[in-house]
Amino acid sequence: MKKNLGGIDKTVRIIAGLGVIGAGLFFQSWWGAIGLVLLLTALIGWCPPYALLGLNSCKVKDQPKD
Repeated sequence: MKKNLGGIDKTVRIIAGLGVIGAGLFFQSWWGAIGLVLLLTALIGWCPPYALLGLNSCKVKDQPKD
């Protein structure tokens, strides 16, 4: 798996994931489990929908110099 999530994307997913989990606990709803998906994708750095759509928010590490 090639990583396709950049730093800002990971941070947003972690914050959103924790928020969704917290809301699920507060409202006693199983929908909070969706927050686990956000946390998991942030921690592994790979998002399946991004891969399917060819999206990538990672910075390019090595660009060839002309």
